[in-house]
Amino acid sequence: MEVEELEIEVFNDKRMGNGGGSSRKNHFLGRVKLYGSQFAKRGEEGLVYFPLEKKSVFSWIRGEIGLRIYYYDEEVVEETKTPEEPPPQADVKKPPVEESRVQSLEIPVAQMEVVREGSQSPPIVIIEESPPPPVSLQTEHHVPEEVQSEMRRMVQGVKMGGGERVRLWRRPNGDYSPKVIRGRFTSESEKMTAYDLVEPMQYLFVRIVKARRLSPTESPCVKIRTAGHFLRSKPATLRPGESWENPEWHQVFALGYNKSDSASATLEISVWNGTSEQFLGGVCFDLSDVPVRDPPDSPLAPQWYRLEGADDQNSGIVSGDIQLSVWIGTQADDAFPESWSSDAPYVAHTRSKVYQSPKLWYLRVTVMEAQDLHIASNLPPLTAPEVRVKAQLGFQSVRTRRGSMSSHSSSFFWHEDLVFVAGEALEDHLILLVEDRTAKDALLLGHVVVPVSAIEQRIDERHVASKWFPLDGGCVGGPYCGRINLRLCLEGGYHVLDEAAQVCSDFRPTAKQLWKPAVGVLELGILGARGLLPMKTKGGGKGSTDAYCVAKYGKKWVRTRTITDSFDPRWNEQYTWQVYDPCTVLTIGVFDNLRMFAPDMPEEKPDYRIGKVRIRVSTLESNKVYTNSYPLLVLQRTGLKKMGEIELAIRFACPSMLPETCAIYGQPLLPRMHYLRPLGVAQQEALRGAATKIVAAWLVRSEPPLGPEVVRYMLDADSHTWSMRKSKANWFRIVAVLAWAVGLAKWLDDIRRWKNPITTVLVHVLYLVLVWYPDLIVPTGFLYIFLIGLWYYRFRPKIPAGMDIRLSQAETVDPDELDEEFDTIPSSKPPEIIRARYDRLRMLAARVQTVLGDFATQGERVQALVSWRDPRATKLFIGVCLIVTVVLYAVPPKMVAVAIGFYFLRHPMFRDPMPPASLNFFRRLPSLSDRLM
Repeated sequence: MEVEELEIEVFNDKRMGNGGGSSRKNHFLGRVKLYGSQFAKRGEEGLVYFPLEKKSVFSWIRGEIGLRIYYYDEEVVEETKTPEEPPPQADVKKPPVEESRVQSLEIPVAQMEVVREGSQSPPIVIIEESPPPPVSLQTEHHVPEEVQSEMRRMVQGVKMGGGERVRLWRRPNGDYSPKVIRGRFTSESEKMTAYDLVEPMQYLFVRIVKARRLSPTESPCVKIRTAGHFLRSKPATLRPGESWENPEWHQVFALGYNKSDSASATLEISVWNGTSEQFLGGVCFDLSDVPVRDPPDSPLAPQWYRLEGADDQNSGIVSGDIQLSVWIGTQADDAFPESWSSDAPYVAHTRSKVYQSPKLWYLRVTVMEAQDLHIASNLPPLTAPEVRVKAQLGFQSVRTRRGSMSSHSSSFFWHEDLVFVAGEALEDHLILLVEDRTAKDALLLGHVVVPVSAIEQRIDERHVASKWFPLDGGCVGGPYCGRINLRLCLEGGYHVLDEAAQVCSDFRPTAKQLWKPAVGVLELGILGARGLLPMKTKGGGKGSTDAYCVAKYGKKWVRTRTITDSFDPRWNEQYTWQVYDPCTVLTIGVFDNLRMFAPDMPEEKPDYRIGKVRIRVSTLESNKVYTNSYPLLVLQRTGLKKMGEIELAIRFACPSMLPETCAIYGQPLLPRMHYLRPLGVAQQEALRGAATKIVAAWLVRSEPPLGPEVVRYMLDADSHTWSMRKSKANWFRIVAVLAWAVGLAKWLDDIRRWKNPITTVLVHVLYLVLVWYPDLIVPTGFLYIFLIGLWYYRFRPKIPAGMDIRLSQAETVDPDELDEEFDTIPSSKPPEIIRARYDRLRMLAARVQTVLGDFATQGERVQALVSWRDPRATKLFIGVCLIVTVVLYAVPPKMVAVAIGFYFLRHPMFRDPMPPASLNFFRRLPSLSDRLM
């Protein structure tokens, strides 16, 4: 169903309109185009409203259509009918049947009442189609042919071209700027092929399957040797009922292959006794005769080879055959991800892998009221009990405010929403504790345990009924401890943020049936790194780095293999992502692998960060290949440090003029529920921290594990912490944003001071034209903006920008400010250092306080114009307003405008150097600052 399209068009029946067939209204009312990936299984569907699309930009179409779409599996009857007399449906005999998938579409009938359960269901359109073939997640990034076919369907013949090759755009950022990699990569792509963004790396693949009729042995193993490599297989396994004479391995090895060096080399594959290291036979291959396999060729079939001895001494021991296959391929081979590579000795922690973030839900708990609570009777007079509800979900804990007590009953009311983050497979339990906190120590009045998997799910703002839950435990008077009324639901219409909002890579809601179709495919080629610094020392004090790369976009994480003991690793791995919104960010990080040494180390150490790069997808031109080198920068306690460079090739494969791509820019950034029932900023930040912990706990259980330090670094989990450096950076960002206004003010000041008389005269002429023809003001303004956009096209960025050290204020940061930025919460510094930093923060806050007071003063002076706080000032102001009113009624407005403009642009010889009377009058108006204590 994923490649199928469902198109629904809405029409106005002219015959049913007023006036019969003479209606002139356009009969087309809009359409909706959906893809199979948006359909839900029967039982999980919901009523979703889709906006009606227009045929053109100038169409008057608007509105939404509510659809309930689901699919289910049913048996399809193969029946034969004769043209003369078709048999009735009841007499059909069912032969052997095959399973098929059926999708159902329900369009609710337009009516004024709510359709209730049990009422007549609307018409159902049933479409039969064959089920799609299953796709394995592990081979997702190794079968780019499926992505290519999907892109061809989206592009529909559009040529994948991007123009000229990118040129280096030099910035005054020194050695910390991205650079273009010159080489075989071009910016045009006539045809998208597998692994066309990376350099092909040749490998010698050896697949060891099994052996038969070996000499008596125990736990045999296989050794593979070439001129520059030596590998040993894992111990053999046995099938039930078999002996060690017929062992099996089912293992693939990938050895680095160089055609020039391997022209006359040989490959030796030998079988050895795993306990006594006794030679059991071997096979030799001439590498010049090994076949070459290029995908999409089928895998090479393994063959049986007779084991031979090295000399006559082993002739009595050597016997049997071994089944294997040998071929030469590249990293695009489907056997490469699971192979044992020659440059990765610790295989479990060095393979390339694809991870998926867990599906996250917002769990909304509305605490309504509690009844029949057993409150202590020995309370002091006129003391109301303080009853609160504490809710726990895993490590998350939230407490309600104090409950209000009813005057007519012993009930307590809250009507308060508590929101948690729940991750699938929804195995946790929600625990609610009702506590009496009147005394110093909290007293438990009862508790409720609710399985999260039993909570109702919703994808829109429909009402969810509340339920009464009996309280267990905590009471002395008997088993009944009271009851509590709760409204519980899992919100599928929200997007659970686990990244900072400004660098988010996905905005889709949790419910899959609300997803919109993809607008393109993002392809990333991780070429390699250059000049990495040593991260650790090995025997003899030699520096070493075992680097791997992690890329995250949407729910999909990818991890390259680890290149051991190399300062210039070459990965050459290519991955793809579906893009649903181009206004998202791709994050790439490089780390030093320390977890692979965990078996040999007394304690597990976290992987060390080497650097990170972010690329915004919307800054990429469609179908253009960008091949650049980005600096890997890390801010440490000692200052900014360059750890090396990473080389990337990236392409956003998307039709440039696809209407869906352009329409995205006019749609809301977040799903609909974020605007109907918005979450607070502080609440959303707390929920993001909880989501980050859940994702980190999920990915650390993978094999190889993706450590929590990697997840937190990629998700910017510490982006909300206080930093003097970040505060300065944000201040200078505000200054840069307002720089155009300052520049405009300076330009106007130069005009009115006649620094360039010719320009001032031209401004007088333009001003006269605009005053005499005011209809030209708005078109002239938009034309000016259009020309500015064309002018700045010459200075557009030629390559995607990486980290900017000047924007981050990382060049001239003070060491003490850096030490404060890396300090923990609560602080671990001595009291005198904390006191000095607190005094510095107070001085900064005093400046901010003064600025805020100045802003308030100016606003209060505006209010004082008519508030009669200063009677004389108010009399003068309203008198001037009356005079201005009479003048504007008597004099044509164009003449007034010309007079004001020419007075403003008068020559400096007619100006008084002192401030004007109007400014002096405004500054003398009173404010409320004299009332402050």
